[in-house]
Amino acid sequence: MSTTTELTETTLLRFATAGSVDDGKSTLVGRLLHDSKSILTDQLEAVERASASRGAEGPDLALLTDGLRAEREQGITIDVAYRYFATPKRRFILADTPGHVQYTRNMVTGASTAELTVILIDARNGVVEQTRRHAALAALLRVPHVVLAVNKMDLVDYAEPVFAAIAEEFTAYALELGVPEVTAIPISALAGDNVVEPSANMDWYGGPTVLEHLETVPVTHDLSHCHARLPVQYVIRPQTAEHPDYRGYAGQIAAGSFHVGEQITVLPSGRSTKIAGIDLLGEPVDVAWTTQSVTILLEDDIDISRGDLLVPSKDAPPTTQDIEATVCHVADAPLTVGHRVLLKHGTRTVKAIVKDIPSRLTLDDLSLHPHPGQLVANDIGRVKIRTAEPLPVDSYSDSRRTGSFILIDPNDGTTLTAGMVGESFASPEPVKVESEDDGWDF
Repeated sequence: MSTTTELTETTLLRFATAGSVDDGKSTLVGRLLHDSKSILTDQLEAVERASASRGAEGPDLALLTDGLRAEREQGITIDVAYRYFATPKRRFILADTPGHVQYTRNMVTGASTAELTVILIDARNGVVEQTRRHAALAALLRVPHVVLAVNKMDLVDYAEPVFAAIAEEFTAYALELGVPEVTAIPISALAGDNVVEPSANMDWYGGPTVLEHLETVPVTHDLSHCHARLPVQYVIRPQTAEHPDYRGYAGQIAAGSFHVGEQITVLPSGRSTKIAGIDLLGEPVDVAWTTQSVTILLEDDIDISRGDLLVPSKDAPPTTQDIEATVCHVADAPLTVGHRVLLKHGTRTVKAIVKDIPSRLTLDDLSLHPHPGQLVANDIGRVKIRTAEPLPVDSYSDSRRTGSFILIDPNDGTTLTAGMVGESFASPEPVKVESEDDGWDF
């Protein structure tokens, strides 16, 4: 492949589902898999047997995912369940995120790489706090497309005014958050209305079904406008008689494309050289692009190790020790001002201190609670962090891969917080924090 057009075409859609408890998310996922004929015969037979033993007249499609729910009830933590299916028009990777409030933080994992999010709402309950939280996370994660699936329309007599009121309320809220696009679809996952097949019960609706929208929503990755980035994961030196001086720098390209002969800069050192070769699956290539795992060979012998970042010299991001970001706190223990943490950015991990928490977002009315002092599980807020070493960070709006990071507890390795670099909502003036002299004050 050598042209930009060829590189940007895709037949794969990554999407995530989100919804409150009992909104019918398991049934929707089951209906998508069943009606798109993505279930194996033995799986369907097992569901039919389990449904019959429970006295159900037909197969309970929610049972296709209820195994995961049972595992959670047994105390097993499952962040996200991934499912793969395909239709003649497109392949799909579905990230099925938990619906319980205590698992809201796990939506960050599922939606962080998604190009579309399906947010489910029970037509009887309308927009609730969990709905607002899911919309806020979709906005912060900059998911390009959001589908509002108003479910259980059969329980409100397929009434158009009920759907219209919910769609209007959610769309206004989402647009205020900065969600670029909302497609509202009235459905009944249990009856199959507007999931895969159009509904005969809602002739007032003329839009696409859920699957039709998933198959046709535009998903492009214009590599010509990406900031090319390659976090170095491993230095390869095979020490063979055939290649006694081989030294390659391996990793997965996070964004953009790299070309043989291109001038690159190694960050954070700032040293520059040219690409002498690119190996892909053991074979030399002239160009490589986003998500490909490659080995880069350089013209000059430069000190490079895991955690360094290779970037085009003409498009190098600045390095900084002061990071301001919007975060979703995912740990049970709170994140506090003055907290000593490890910050993992790409393949690099450095010491850091939480210098300030300027604000916490109130999801009900999108107001800001200034200087809360801490963030607890599921909180969304702004933080200011000082790192021990300079890091080459992009804005999250420019790159979801190199504009994100996680904070880690240095004592036990627990993931504390998922962060997105750059402004997402306004913050009040910071409060100066005095840190103790314990070797972590940078």
